[in-house]
Amino acid sequence: MRKKNKIAKILGALMLSVTVALSGMPARAEDDVPYDTYNYNYWEDIVKTPAAYTPDGTVTGLDVGTTAFREPQDICVSDAGEVYVADTGNNRIVVMDNKMTKVNRIIESFTRDGEEDHFNAPYGVCLSENNQLYVADSNNARVVELTPEGEFIKIVNEPKSEILEDNFSFIPLKVTVDYADRIYVISKGAFEGILVFEANGDFSGYFGTIEVKISVWEKFWRRFASKEERSNTQLYIPTEFTGIDVDSGGFIYASNIDSDGIQAVRRLNPQGKDVIQKGENGNVGGDIAIGKYGTYSGPSEIVDVVYRDKGKYSLLDRKRGRIFTYDKEGNLLYIFGGIGLQKGTFQTPAAIEAIEDEILVLDAGRNAILKFRETNYGSLINDAVGLRFDGDETKAIDKWQEVLKLDENNELANNGIGKAYLTAGDNEKAMHYFELGMNKKYYSIAYKRYRNQILADNLGWILTGVIVLIIALVIFKRIRNKKKGIVREEGLL
Repeated sequence: MRKKNKIAKILGALMLSVTVALSGMPARAEDDVPYDTYNYNYWEDIVKTPAAYTPDGTVTGLDVGTTAFREPQDICVSDAGEVYVADTGNNRIVVMDNKMTKVNRIIESFTRDGEEDHFNAPYGVCLSENNQLYVADSNNARVVELTPEGEFIKIVNEPKSEILEDNFSFIPLKVTVDYADRIYVISKGAFEGILVFEANGDFSGYFGTIEVKISVWEKFWRRFASKEERSNTQLYIPTEFTGIDVDSGGFIYASNIDSDGIQAVRRLNPQGKDVIQKGENGNVGGDIAIGKYGTYSGPSEIVDVVYRDKGKYSLLDRKRGRIFTYDKEGNLLYIFGGIGLQKGTFQTPAAIEAIEDEILVLDAGRNAILKFRETNYGSLINDAVGLRFDGDETKAIDKWQEVLKLDENNELANNGIGKAYLTAGDNEKAMHYFELGMNKKYYSIAYKRYRNQILADNLGWILTGVIVLIIALVIFKRIRNKKKGIVREEGLL
């Protein structure tokens, strides 16, 4: 009886874990985290993993010596470590020290042409490489450039151009700036793409438009449908971007809400072309197992992206409160977070940022910043990915081996070791780890190299054998012909 009860409990726990993962409700994967930590295997099944990040505290306006935040919408970190919060509901920018223990200053107004000017629902905030502060001042329909201390530099107003529609309304939501001081702005309702302004504030055009794919059947139906029927169907318009960031090379990372749940982020080169890598399953859209019913069903709704370092970037899902981190090759490294009222879960996640070994999430529902600290497991994965990014594959093997000690079936670690051995020319070992990692593509590459290596190493023996075989055949043929000649001569006698 005890054995049956024990089996029933195990099966029940497994069913609960799967249900939690599919529904998005938080559950404990370890004693110190209030949410499920998991990843997806080759078959796109959910597999439990150790926690890569754990909750490390909450910061509110009251905690740092000011009034409470009110529906804050964006966050960024300076090179010096100062943390800037777009406190949208309070019409201000709050600047904290690098430990987020106190307020360094609050920017509520600035002097412009001798007069005091104020923000009106500042929605987005960022700092350029030149350490200038840019604020998407949404309800004032402008982007404001200031010094880090809040001194006025310039205003980027609503653009004027023939390519803009007559009813276009400039409502900047998010902003970022590249190494050339070009300003990239996500504006509400701007489906054509990200708006780009030159360093002097002149509008230069749209950037990175998301193409909408229409099926053959939809094209056929619309061709023969009446005008009224076409007007009653969904408009085939591009998707709005939701979050934006830039790496040191000037590539723009832009997130969007993808209704198919396949691609919710783009890596745009200076020409606006998406050059992101999508990994083995072609998915960079958050959760794969999404369910069909309930509040938390459907694809992830990615509202922000942060580029971290060594090719890594993280996406923030407002539907299930998940944080998804990918490497440059599009491999999903780890997942954590959840919706709820417990420590480390969110109500309305709005923006994500990274500072040193911590990830920061701005929760507009809680009016707080939630901090997450990397665990040993998360640190090992981050280090291994960084070593591969830098080309130091040998050291990466050691890190991946440590990951396997914590998570023995980790396909990512097996593939990481396999790629390291492949780079080192040890194709046989690479094949072994690619097989464990269920990586058909790279296993095939390793197998072909191994086969060619075997042929090259034994080419001398193979050629010698072929020559000996040819000589033997020639001798055999001559002997056979000679015998046939003797037989024919004896027959004539």
